Amino acid sequence: MYYPTTMMPAHAAKAGFDALWLDAEHNTWDRREIQRMIALHHLADIDCIIRTGNRNANELYHLLEDGATALMIPMVNSPGEARALVDAVKFFPLGQRGVDGASLDNNFYLSGTTGYMEAANAETFLILQIETPEALACVEEIAAVPGVDGFFIGPGDLSLRLKCVNDWNDPQMAAAQARVAAAAAKHGVAWGRPTRDAADIRAVAAAGGRLIAHGSDFSAVYTMTAQFGKTVAEGLGG
Repeated sequence: MYYPTTMMPAHAAKAGFDALWLDAEHNTWDRREIQRMIALHHLADIDCIIRTGNRNANELYHLLEDGATALMIPMVNSPGEARALVDAVKFFPLGQRGVDGASLDNNFYLSGTTGYMEAANAETFLILQIETPEALACVEEIAAVPGVDGFFIGPGDLSLRLKCVNDWNDPQMAAAQARVAAAAAKHGVAWGRPTRDAADIRAVAAAGGRLIAHGSDFSAVYTMTAQFGKTVAEGLGG
């Protein structure tokens, strides 16, 4: 989701999606909009992933307190960066996240905090974006950091930095995906990337990918507005 369209969680859940991710890296989201959208995900019983360029520890775990299922962090290039992010979003002993328990993620403290920290560590996810040659060079070491749950390959930035075309048939892109998939499989980390069509989805799944992204509100508007315009023109004899 690029925009705070309130109907999207319910429609996505009915369509069979497991999650939506809110792109707060490239788009402007008011904090109260994010809180409201997360609550709407809970009502629709669909997971909410937040992609954010923010690395402030307090603001990251506040998003989890608000009820986000996962955080996706762009441009993670080293095990040290991964370790710092784990410290920010996982409770001790995995990390150093601060304990509160009075927010949506713990049902507003109605049952206390017994089991809360353990459940939060197990059931919320830290997804790191692999999108630079530097990250590829140490992707196995990043995957080995305890508390890293997933990788998401960013094809636009990766192809730009590899100086190749943004196409998974390109040898460099194919090799990058294979390297990420191998590191993820070795260390029990999920991985995925954006997909174009059903054949592309099958290819990612066959390679072990589980964080499979397809579609967006932007692509829906981009595609359907042109189709609507064509229909109107045809109807008017244009």
